[in-house]
Amino acid sequence: MVDVRDLAAKASALNKKGLSTREIAQELHLAAETISYLLEYGPDGIPPTDIKIGWRSIGVSGTRISLLSELIADIVLEEMDKKGQEIQAIVGVSLNGVPFATVLSEILGVDLAIYRPLGDVGAGGAFSSNFANVNGKKVVIIDDVISTGQTLRGAINDIKDAGGEPVLAVCIVNKSSANDLEGVPLRGLIRARSLGGTLLGGGLTKGGFQY
Repeated sequence: MVDVRDLAAKASALNKKGLSTREIAQELHLAAETISYLLEYGPDGIPPTDIKIGWRSIGVSGTRISLLSELIADIVLEEMDKKGQEIQAIVGVSLNGVPFATVLSEILGVDLAIYRPLGDVGAGGAFSSNFANVNGKKVVIIDDVISTGQTLRGAINDIKDAGGEPVLAVCIVNKSSANDLEGVPLRGLIRARSLGGTLLGGGLTKGGFQY
C-alpha cells in the first residue's frame, strides 16, 4: 500500500533539490498532475486518482531488462508485420526508457536515438548528439510508464520536427485509456486503470476504513 504522506515528503524533498515537476513525476512514477497536487497541498485532502508504478525488481538486473525487452520486441514486430513496415530506429525516452530501447536496438538491428524531455511538461525536449538522429527514419518510441501522455506527445512532435516518422510507441505500463497519441499507435505490456476513487494512500475512506 502506498502512503500519500510518504509520497508528499519525497516529492517535496526532490523539489527542494531543484527537480522539475516532470522530473519528480518520472522519479516517483506518478502523473505530473499528482505531483503538482502533492507539492501544493501536501498529504492533506484527497489527491487525484493515480497509480504508482514501481519496477525496481526488473531495473536492478540487466538480464531482467533484456528479458522484458524481448517481450517489447515481440510487440514491435507484431505491429510492424500488421502494417507491412520496417523501422530504422528506436527512440528511448530518458531516463527510464533508455535501457529497454538500448536492448531493443540490438535485438532488432536498428539505430538507437535518445530523447530527453526538457523542463516541465509541455516544454518539449532534445535528442542526444551522441546517438543516432531520426531524420528520414521510421521510428518506434520506448518509455517505461505512460500517465497523461504529455511527455510522449512532446517526443512525437519533436521527432516529426526533426524529420523522423514515429510509427509506434510502446511502454511497459499504460496508465491512460489512450490507444494512440497524435495519430501514433500506443501499445503497453500492461494497462493499469483505477476503477474509482483513488489508489494513493489505500483509497478513499468511509467511516475511518479504507476501501
